[in-house]
Amino acid sequence: MERLYEYMNRQLKSVNDEFHRYMYDKINWGNRMLGLVGPRGVGKTTLFLQRIKERHSTDDTLYVSAEHMYFANHSLYGLAEEFFKNGGKYLFIDEVHKYEGWSRELKLMYDSLPGLHVYFTGSSVLDIEKGEADLSRRAPKYLMQGMSFREYLAVRHGVHAPCLSLADILAHKEEIPGVEHPLPLFKDYLRCGYYPFGDDEQFDIELGQVITRTLEVDIPQFAGMTAATGRKLKRLMAIVSTLAPFKPNMTSLGSQIQVSRNNVEDYLLYMEKAGMVAQLRTNAGGLGALGKTEKVYLDNTNILYNLSEGSEDIGNVRETFFFNQMRVGHKVTASKISDFEIDGLTFEVGGKNKGQNQIAEAKRGYVVKDDIEFSYGNVIALWALAVSYTHLRAHETRSNL
Repeated sequence: MERLYEYMNRQLKSVNDEFHRYMYDKINWGNRMLGLVGPRGVGKTTLFLQRIKERHSTDDTLYVSAEHMYFANHSLYGLAEEFFKNGGKYLFIDEVHKYEGWSRELKLMYDSLPGLHVYFTGSSVLDIEKGEADLSRRAPKYLMQGMSFREYLAVRHGVHAPCLSLADILAHKEEIPGVEHPLPLFKDYLRCGYYPFGDDEQFDIELGQVITRTLEVDIPQFAGMTAATGRKLKRLMAIVSTLAPFKPNMTSLGSQIQVSRNNVEDYLLYMEKAGMVAQLRTNAGGLGALGKTEKVYLDNTNILYNLSEGSEDIGNVRETFFFNQMRVGHKVTASKISDFEIDGLTFEVGGKNKGQNQIAEAKRGYVVKDDIEFSYGNVIALWALAVSYTHLRAHETRSNL
């Protein structure tokens, strides 16, 4: 176990605690067990290390990564039991999905070690995979997305914009203190602001590696797929990147990657949960019902720019940004007359010359325009939606993690 403490201390020394992601203060750390899930690269590990560094003592706290070589001949539960018997109170387990049988051993920890708090991170794909043990009543799941424009401003430029609701934005209350012209910063955010490591010199290469490992390693590992299936996922991602946003023809997509249409639907769902694509659905009836997929987008604009290699369509960028930001705090569905619908509100997204024709029949319609600095009437500046509260709402759910 000494090796694990050495590993933890090295990680704590290197962590930057100058800025907290939005989820830091939204997690109920009093839970005996909880899971923090999300796509690769959004800052889950950093958040855990910051929490330990600022609020815990290494006398009763241990941070481990489930892919550490220690677990080649030791079990997670065995570690937890030994740690607990020696006075341990808080066990942080990073990348729990890298450990086979993780759900069964987490359940055993919860049931057998009542004084131990266990916090773990994992891929958002875990929301799909059915674990061997039911943790739904034991471990709330928090889903963390990439950075909002607000977080980007704070991290990269030290600018702290106020937290506003969508209602505030529609009432034109947006502002960024000290920033007279937000558009240049917004354009930079679209290219490299969604991921915390977006200011790295090799960001494009690093993001490409995130995409590749998600498709070729993460999803196949979680879903029990073969390496060959991982390559099909990467091929599907390449096709999506050239077409998005598009109304999917599952049969046609299946023929292109040589799988059945049912497999394509499953693949897209895995890719959506893993933060690679986003599916805009119709407004289905029924609690928790998923509507029919109307369009498929890439998940965020950083991925879009990375895969387009300079050939990105600006209309696609705008719609991708709107959907990415607004779906975090709202149910966004396809509109029958325009681009998007949120709680009975219709939104048409476009450039500064976009007209009102497509929302003429909407009861409450808004035109969201890029390349304008100020909102007016029913016209909303696109950048303004990025400072709403959408990335400040915790999604604490009970699920079969």
